[in-house]
Amino acid sequence: MLGGSGQAAWAGPPSPGPSPSAASPAPRAGSGSGKGTGSGKGTGTGSGREARQAAEYWTAGRMAAARPLDDAKNAADTAGSGSRAVAGVTKGTLFGGTRLVGTFFGSGGPNGTDWTCTGSVIDTPARNIVLTAAHCGLGIKADYIFVPKFLKGAGPDQQPYGIFHIQHVYIDPRYVPDQGSSTTKKPWSDLDTAFARVSANQRGQQLQDAVGGGLTFTQPAGYVNKNVTVVGYPASKYGNDAGQAVKCTVPTTQLPGYRQMSMTCGGYYGGTSGSPWITDYQDDAVTGHVIGNLGGYNGGGNDANVDYISYAPAFGTDAANLLADAVAGQDPPGNLPPYQGIQAKLPGGAGTWQHAKLLASGEYTGDKYGDMIVIWSDGEVSLYPGDGKGGFQKEVQLRAANTAWGQAVTITGGDFAGGDRYDLMVRWSSGKVSLYPDVSPAGLGKEIQMAPAGSDWKNAVQMTAGQFHNGKYVTDLVVRWASGELTLHTGVGAGTFGTRHRLQDPGSTWKNATLVTSGNFSHHTNWDLLVRRSDGELDSYAATSPAGLGTRTRLAAPGTTWTHAQVMTAGNYTTNQLGDDLIVRWSDGETTLYADTSATRLGTEDTLVYPNT
Repeated sequence: MLGGSGQAAWAGPPSPGPSPSAASPAPRAGSGSGKGTGSGKGTGTGSGREARQAAEYWTAGRMAAARPLDDAKNAADTAGSGSRAVAGVTKGTLFGGTRLVGTFFGSGGPNGTDWTCTGSVIDTPARNIVLTAAHCGLGIKADYIFVPKFLKGAGPDQQPYGIFHIQHVYIDPRYVPDQGSSTTKKPWSDLDTAFARVSANQRGQQLQDAVGGGLTFTQPAGYVNKNVTVVGYPASKYGNDAGQAVKCTVPTTQLPGYRQMSMTCGGYYGGTSGSPWITDYQDDAVTGHVIGNLGGYNGGGNDANVDYISYAPAFGTDAANLLADAVAGQDPPGNLPPYQGIQAKLPGGAGTWQHAKLLASGEYTGDKYGDMIVIWSDGEVSLYPGDGKGGFQKEVQLRAANTAWGQAVTITGGDFAGGDRYDLMVRWSSGKVSLYPDVSPAGLGKEIQMAPAGSDWKNAVQMTAGQFHNGKYVTDLVVRWASGELTLHTGVGAGTFGTRHRLQDPGSTWKNATLVTSGNFSHHTNWDLLVRRSDGELDSYAATSPAGLGTRTRLAAPGTTWTHAQVMTAGNYTTNQLGDDLIVRWSDGETTLYADTSATRLGTEDTLVYPNT
């Protein structure tokens, strides 16, 4: 580390399987000339001879004196003092370590010094695989070793589980450090993961037999609010004279623009690169799930190189394939397609999307996928056809910037006109309500007046369409009024608001409902409401009907980041073909899709527009 950050068991790429020991992984086709390093492919486990030879070099003194490979941390203001006290920042705890995490040692590092990084034991059929960061595995030498639960001051034969000689390191060939550095800030920093095969320890034991288990390689669903415990070995020069490990359990966020997680916790100095991010950590356990390793952008830390901000590439298909190569004992293919990094799924940056004033979902292109209409603050109206996979096709402009559409107050999409294609309903600042039937990329359709200017509808703060009375089509409308009254209108059609049902009386707590949308989150015949309140609380109401609001479930507590949600809509944007995908535009312009949201939990988070970095 230079700065300072849905579980399923793995059984081979690209998706997790039922049990890591159930079957050997299927290697990828073609071995190519990837960036595996070391001599040979490292498929044997050995008798311990290689470890005993390495032990001749790695005396207790040499291991104790080794310096961290990632030693660009802010030594000047933290040396000898442990983690710098920063208000509101959790500080990692030094402890004796755990058997599934240890220290890598190598020789011939910067200025010819011996050096260290952190590694962890991965549970595979090979039983001899170690996880670390790719920037730790570059320039491997013959005397490279891994020491589980490293004990400073002890020689190789006194280490709790012995030492293991590294036979081969597997690194994605697309991971390329910046010139003059072992790290990078490029998109391929997402690939800063490495797996090493080790031979038996000096006692002749395979790695997993010696330590008694291993961590399960796990691809996380999203990057945010994953409670992880990160265990690593910071260098002694930072007030860690006993050579202890550091651990910290905190929630994650996403490093904007990268397929990487971020955590905030002090004490992750040089030496912690490669540290596993474990979702169900227990001290000295023999199992657990690991979703990433400390590394990535700038070697795993921000540009200021503070000890309390750390990054980790989140495991995906690339890492799963690399692990399969390591287990099979073959180098990654040398003809992999160029790595592009994660791409925003909506055009324009966060600065642009801060001006997305209103959103509406519907099926506007005839392909049965959900599409999104955006009304911008300058009155421009845009259509973004969905691709059915959580992304969007090229923007279609339905109206150029104009003052008239800048007066739109609330919008929603539904099949009110009966044309088997969604319509757009708009309430204007004047109190007028308009329906634009059969919206398509060709245009908005001919306006139908639903209510005249000056009508009582000027008090309709929000409206959202759905199926709330066992109907086949989206012809119902829920309206929140300025008084706090909440009404449901069933059988809405061209020129008529249908039958009105009162769900909440005037003066109710719905006066504090800042955002309202609807979707088929519970997968009942009747749809559900989703409400963000002024204090940031997010609630669902499952199976709302004329009889009343459905079962209420809190999805986010008051005071959370949801206070920053500015606009939201829900529709059918992913492969399950249900209207259960929530889109949120945040105050900084970041725009997020929560795929397959249910009435009791938010779905998998996917960033559509990244915040400015």
